[in-house]
Amino acid sequence: MTISKIIMAGNLEANVTKRPGQKNIYIRVNPPDGKITVSAPAKISDKLIKDFILRKIPEITKARERIRNQFRQSKREYVSGETCYYFGVPYMLQVIYEGNRCKIQRVPNRIIMTVPEGTQTDKRKSLLTEWYRGELKKFLAILLPECEKRVGVKVNACNIRNMKTRWGSCNISRKNILINLQLVKKPLECIEYVLIHELVHLLEKNHTNRFRSLVEKYYPAWREAKRTLTEMPLDYWEK
Repeated sequence: MTISKIIMAGNLEANVTKRPGQKNIYIRVNPPDGKITVSAPAKISDKLIKDFILRKIPEITKARERIRNQFRQSKREYVSGETCYYFGVPYMLQVIYEGNRCKIQRVPNRIIMTVPEGTQTDKRKSLLTEWYRGELKKFLAILLPECEKRVGVKVNACNIRNMKTRWGSCNISRKNILINLQLVKKPLECIEYVLIHELVHLLEKNHTNRFRSLVEKYYPAWREAKRTLTEMPLDYWEK
């Protein structure tokens, strides 16, 4: 049975989830405010988890500093003049109120959203989100088979989800991968890096030295792509 609890390690508060069948402890520092989450084997003691967190204080402090210092966009209102990123390139959003149908068109330097008069913010947000989803889906249909061929594996499904804390994830037993919708706003090399990273998990489950060497083999420029992900502006998230 999965158990969730809060554990204090010194002055650090961590949300801990214990899972049956899990073999290792994993710690994550989450945006936007640096909350700590820990995933651990079901039978491990709270004391061992506390000790693990305390040993990781230097890494936690460094990760929190990076997260809090990385530029994050202000809250979106989905109105004309806002900046929308599309595969790493900034576009100005232009909202036109006319007609009775919703549509989005990308032209040089602008993303044009046409909606009926009186369309609310949530509807404009949903329209742009789903347009982004369709654009990323079209790109993944081209890039994923190329990455699968390079790594020598094939997934059963590649889905898109708007995630706060991960660029991607891999369900090894089902051979499914998830890609963060926010990657549609990042340069193409970032998406390629995340795909290779998740596909390599099908060859090596954990982030071992072998895992890192395989990522290096199949995508030698991964360090530059990862650096870009940490330097580009992040989307606004409610705390």
